[in-house]
Order: sequence, then structure tokens, then C-alpha cells
Amino acid sequence: MKKLLVVLLSLCMALCLAACTKEGGKGDETTIKIGGSGPLTGGASVYGTDVYRSALLAVEEINEKEGKAFFEFKFEDDEADPEKSPNAYGVLKDWGMQVSIYTTTSGAGLAVAEDYFADRIFALTPSGSNTGLIYTNNKNYDNCFQVCFTDPNQGVASADYIKQNGVGSKVAVIYRSDDDYSTGVYQTFEEEANKVGLEIVYVGSFIDSDSDYSTQIQAANNAGADVVFLPIYYTPAASILTQADAMGYKPVFFGVDGLDGILTQDGFNTELAEGVYLLTPFAADATDEKTVHFVEAFQKEYGAVPTQFGADAYDAVYAIYEACKAAGVDGTNSAEEICEALIGQFTTMTFEGLTGTATWSKEGEVSKSPKAVIIKNGGYVAAE
Repeated sequence: MKKLLVVLLSLCMALCLAACTKEGGKGDETTIKIGGSGPLTGGASVYGTDVYRSALLAVEEINEKEGKAFFEFKFEDDEADPEKSPNAYGVLKDWGMQVSIYTTTSGAGLAVAEDYFADRIFALTPSGSNTGLIYTNNKNYDNCFQVCFTDPNQGVASADYIKQNGVGSKVAVIYRSDDDYSTGVYQTFEEEANKVGLEIVYVGSFIDSDSDYSTQIQAANNAGADVVFLPIYYTPAASILTQADAMGYKPVFFGVDGLDGILTQDGFNTELAEGVYLLTPFAADATDEKTVHFVEAFQKEYGAVPTQFGADAYDAVYAIYEACKAAGVDGTNSAEEICEALIGQFTTMTFEGLTGTATWSKEGEVSKSPKAVIIKNGGYVAAE
């Protein structure tokens, strides 16, 4: 009986160790606990899954490089729901989170930005692009930063790219009016389009519960739009492309980071996405050393090509790692001590990442160059 008990206890310990290692490595008191949340279930799960997988990949690489558990990683499913993200945050805080990759989506992040600020836990979101995650009209969350472009930057860069590269001469916009992300990108796109002389011939909107976009599509067609700008997520975008094809309308479709993932949409004919543009800081077919390494490692581990969300998450972990090393902090420091040290690092450092050379303002906004990719033969390729 004693031998059986010993065997069972040994087996349990081995299983626990394996589980902890897969979640990011469990080490000693110097190990920094890094947390984050995103949708691992639900309609936006493609984003959260890529963020989780890529962040975990970075953590495992760093721990191997250090020869110990530099980071311990925990990621909670918030379903991209602002009503559930506070609970995910609470779980992470109770676990002892000392630094964070924040939330994957903007809506979830808006619900916990104040918590991160009040608790002085440094947060770096890979993909929450709403500026409300880093500042409001009367407050700067000085410990909250972004790896991704903000909504205003995406709108401005999209208008500039369409104009400068002659993608089209008449633009229609279809956006989701009850979504801060979509509305924010659209508003800055329109403002920049007016500045650079890009003609917007139609603007149509929808809400989350809509599934029939034929009215907006027909109006864009009637207005003679040869480009349709879609500052929306990939799920409604897939429906818009499908319905436009059925109506015989074939403009150039141009989206931002929310369209990344459209090739994974269940039931969607991916041939309809041929020629779709996305503005993104990452192209999986790039031949630079960092991209090749990341894509190959991700494919080996997960059997899939990573999206821009994953690339930004990978960069987020490495940026935090470099900042921690430069500041000389580890798990023996409190979350508040780490927070203050990382604020100092991020507002002064230059990070050479997978998604470009990045610097940060004191408001937490990133500065780096966007790239345009186009979907060809079922994959993303550089547009230039």
C-alpha cells in the first residue's frame, strides 16, 4: 500500500510539474509572474488563442535562454466580454500577477484599465487598440501601454496608404456603430481622407445583431465605390464579402487588424478574400530572421500560421523581458516596484521587435511603421 501511495504521489507531482511548465514555468522567488486575458472561447477566440500561444512560446524561449523560470505565465479566458474581464483580472491578481500583457480586446480592457492603474500593475496589451486602455480625456493610465497601433493611427495610416498607393479613387466605408474600435478607426479614417483628398462616396453602418448587409453593399455599389474600407472584425467582414459576391459587386476591400483571422472563419469561402488588403505590422511571409524564426517555431508547435495578434503578443513578452533585465527587477520585487521600473524603461527605450522598431510615448502609445499585406492564394503576402 505504501509503495502504491508513493507511486501515486510521484505521478501527481509529475503531472503538476508538467502542467506548470506548459503554463509558463514555475520557478523560485526570483520568477516574475506575468498574466493576461483574452477570448479563448466564443466568436473572438481566434484572437485570444493566437495571443496566448505566442506569449507562451516567448515565455518558454526566454526561460530556456535564462536556464531557469524567468517568467511564470497565466492566461485567463475573458471571452472578449467587458462583464467577464474584471473576474479574469481578479483571478490573476489573486494568483500574484506582477506584470501583465493586459487584455487581447479593447472592450475587455476598458473594463479593467482602472484596476490596473489603481493596483499599479504594469500592463502592455498586444492588441487592445482603443486609446481608452491607456488614457481618457482627463487621465493618463501611466502604467498601461500598447504594442499595437491605436485606433486613430490605424485610421490615419489606412487613408494615407489608399491615397498614396492608388488603391482606388472612390471609397465606401462600412463600420459597426455600436463598437468603439470600429467607430474610432472610421472617424480618424474619415478625417484623414478629407485632409489628403481621398473621396468618400458612401458611409454605412450596422450593429452587432445585424447579419444582412445587402443595403449597405448596394448603396456602396450605387455610389460607384471601387474601394470598400472595413474597420471591423473578420466575422461580419466574411459575411459582407460573401453577400457582395452574391450581388456581383467586386470592389477592393481594405481592412485593418480586425480582419486578421478571416481565413479561419468557419463556413467562409476563402477564395472570396483574394485581393483583400490589411494594414498590419506583421507579414508571415517576410524573410527577416526574426519573422522566419517565429513563424517556424509557431508552426512547429501549433501546426498553423500565426496572425498579427500573435506576433504582437510575442513582442509584448520580449519587450517586458528586455525592460525587466535592463531595470534589474525580478520576482523578489513587488508589482508596484516592477511597475515603476518598467514605466521608466518603456518611455526611454527602443525595442527591436518582430513587428518593427518600437518606441513609446509617456501616454503609452507605440510608434512603429505599419505594413500592408494582401491575401493571395489563401495566405498573407506583402502588398509592396
